[in-house]
Amino acid sequence: MSQPIPLTRDCKVTIIPSGESILLTAGTLVRVTQALGGTYTVTTENGGMARIEGKDADAIGHVPATAPVATTPPEGAPETVAEEKIWEQLRTCFDPEIPVNIVDLGLVYDCKILPMNSGGVKAEIKMTLTAPGCGMADSIRGDVEYKVSQVPGVAAVAVEMVWDPPWNQGMLTEAARLELGLV
Repeated sequence: MSQPIPLTRDCKVTIIPSGESILLTAGTLVRVTQALGGTYTVTTENGGMARIEGKDADAIGHVPATAPVATTPPEGAPETVAEEKIWEQLRTCFDPEIPVNIVDLGLVYDCKILPMNSGGVKAEIKMTLTAPGCGMADSIRGDVEYKVSQVPGVAAVAVEMVWDPPWNQGMLTEAARLELGLV
C-alpha cells in the first residue's frame, strides 16, 4: 500500500462497492491500493474505498491517462476487426477491488463481432460480475464499452450483464489463481 497522498484538488470518485459518485475535497488523504487498467483504487482516511478515473490522476500526483484515438480502416479496406484486439482491450479492464483483469477473472462469457450495414462492426459482449448486487456494475460496464470502442473498426459496443451461469472461483484462469494466491 502506498503512503498517504493528499488530493491536490477536488476530485469526483466512485465509492466501492456501492458505485455511488461523490466529491472528495482537496487535501483529503488517500492511499493507492491498485493502479490497473488506467484507473486507481484508493482508500480514504475513514477506511472507505473509491475509484479514481485515469483522467483525474493528477489529483493524486500521477499523469492523467490520455484517451486512445480510435481509428477507422482506410477507405476501400476490408472492415474486419481482429477478435484478439477486442480481447486485448478487455484484458485492460479491472474490477477495482481485485487486481486481476475481467477476462482472467472469468467474467466475460462471450464476445461476438457483427458487421454493421453502416460500416464497421458491433461488438456484443456478455459478461457477469463476481456478485449480482455489485454496485460497480455501471463503472465496469462503462470501462468495457469505452475501451472496446477504441479498437479500430469497432463502430458500436453492447455489453449485456448476465447472471447465468453464476460466477464462481472455478472460472478463474491459472494466472488469476496465482495472482490471488489461490494455488
